[in-house]
Amino acid sequence: MTLTSDRGGPISSETRINDRIRVPEVRLVGPNGEQVGIVRIEDALRLAQEADLDLVEVAPQARPPVCKLMDYGKFKYESAQKARESRRNQQLTVIKEQKLRPKIDTHDYETKKRNVVRFLEHGNKVKVTIMFRGREQSRPELGFRLLQRLADDVAELGFVEASPKQDGRNMIMVLAPHKVQKVRPIKDQGTHMPKQKTHSGIAKRIKVTARGKLLRQQTGLRHRLEKKSSEVTRRLSGTTEVAKADRRRVRKLLGR
Repeated sequence: MTLTSDRGGPISSETRINDRIRVPEVRLVGPNGEQVGIVRIEDALRLAQEADLDLVEVAPQARPPVCKLMDYGKFKYESAQKARESRRNQQLTVIKEQKLRPKIDTHDYETKKRNVVRFLEHGNKVKVTIMFRGREQSRPELGFRLLQRLADDVAELGFVEASPKQDGRNMIMVLAPHKVQKVRPIKDQGTHMPKQKTHSGIAKRIKVTARGKLLRQQTGLRHRLEKKSSEVTRRLSGTTEVAKADRRRVRKLLGR
């Protein structure tokens, strides 16, 4: 990486060491942090060579520049290790969002609350937005009471990080998980089959073909009963082969 000087020439941002230090004198610091004082660059290079160390410019903006005697390769390695460890210890904070209406019914409220609970359990912050429309904008207290109710319902999992405030037609509140809350791993949302607890249960859901293939329903019955087009219903009513990762377990439950 290079920067540009006032005169248009490139200025390197890399640390200068040994012969790359082009100044007549430097303020020298010993390998153990002791102050040697201002010495000529030739003397500083000679001391570095005698100690089998590098002369590293640590404060190029100082007058004269500050240089230290050190093992530069070891210094770079330890710095990279510290930076990697610091990144590993950082916890990625994700902000999820839930939108509600001031006159939300009980069933929809419970659904939204379950989403907020799940987000907080996974260690994520939640931005809760109340959307006002038309005459609802003249009743901001409805949104405020709804946000207070939600905050009270999830108080065991999180706290109000940003109090409710009006933002145009919306009212916003931010919830954050308690720091002592353990982050639960998100379950795999892959194509694996749900756990079958009994042999009779698996027998009702699995069909074995003459060639030994294991087939299961594309979707559950309740999902197929929901309102859908006839084409989608026919497609979801079909069967699909059991995933390879589940076949051994399914055969064991079927006694095969």
